[in-house]
Amino acid sequence: MAEAEASREPAATLADQFPCSECGAKLRFKPGSDSVKCDHCGHENPIPKTHSPWEQVEEQDLSQGLARIEATAVTEEKRAVKCQACAAEFTFDPNVHAATCPFCASPVVAETHSVRVIQAAALVPFELDQRQAMDAYQTWLGKLWFAPNDVKRYARTEGRFTGMYVPYWTYDAQTYSQYRGQRGDAYYVTVRDNDGKTSQRREIRWSRVSGNVERFFDDVLVVASRSLPKKYADRLDTWRLASLQPYRKEYLAGFRSEVYSVDLKDGFQEAKGRMEDQIRTDVRSDIGGDEQRIDDVQTQWQDLKFKHVLLPIWLAAFRYRGKVYQILVNGQTGEVEGARPYSWIKIALAVGAGLIVAGIIIWLVSKGR
Repeated sequence: MAEAEASREPAATLADQFPCSECGAKLRFKPGSDSVKCDHCGHENPIPKTHSPWEQVEEQDLSQGLARIEATAVTEEKRAVKCQACAAEFTFDPNVHAATCPFCASPVVAETHSVRVIQAAALVPFELDQRQAMDAYQTWLGKLWFAPNDVKRYARTEGRFTGMYVPYWTYDAQTYSQYRGQRGDAYYVTVRDNDGKTSQRREIRWSRVSGNVERFFDDVLVVASRSLPKKYADRLDTWRLASLQPYRKEYLAGFRSEVYSVDLKDGFQEAKGRMEDQIRTDVRSDIGGDEQRIDDVQTQWQDLKFKHVLLPIWLAAFRYRGKVYQILVNGQTGEVEGARPYSWIKIALAVGAGLIVAGIIIWLVSKGR
């Protein structure tokens, strides 16, 4: 009952926490700057910054056990709304009563609830505003040669971008690995066929090897959202993490932030898998030779650290013939990733034209002989 009553309490807006120093109206973070701008009078209030941001971006220890870390890490309470269509959970302006989900374009009613999450240690502020994101999107649209003609018109008119701070985990680890395997060195032998002709056949001479490799992994990045299409979110990898700033709520003014749905433990399992792939690559390099076989790798994991960070993405979703297509624009670099429909008529015509051209070339070559 207490939780239900708490959920009806009005959430404090960023305008309440950081009012304009001139008129007290609502403030929004201005992308590409170090200030928040007043919607009413246009006055800009600077965001206080530390002399060296990295001194304040603290990584938390992971080595004491992932099972306990979420209970001991610094947390904060957020007021969030959950989309009933795609289950995305994100912060919502309490002054807005209904809107469209930026992840699936479904109508969302602003029935907020409280969630407690690990507080972000840092974020990369938006550097591109909505107009710049739209420009990057329009350029991307113009390259969709095999998309249906009407989808471009629909995407241009119906696509709406929402600035969203998306949750990510970063993981650090110092690794020491012992391995056992086999090194394959190629050599060639002369063989004779039934007609008496000779040729060279490649053979491999295998020898057993063992050794050690070590590597320090710094800021292995894992998206902590299940609302974004993972293959596109993973490709959106042109982040400049040197621009990370210590977490300050002023940077979120005028933007939404998603509540993470991939927890710390699951995120580490993904990061660990990537690290293990790199370790096996290091082992193969250390073995050398022309081919390698890895029989066993034993890794010691030390100095495990993590950070919860927020990265800026402009999101748009549009529906085309009953299907939702999501578009992601990196709010720092302008990189665009997203889903798109294909016109099989255009593809068939292109393939047909290619076959005709190839046939003409073959005919001309044969005629020249």
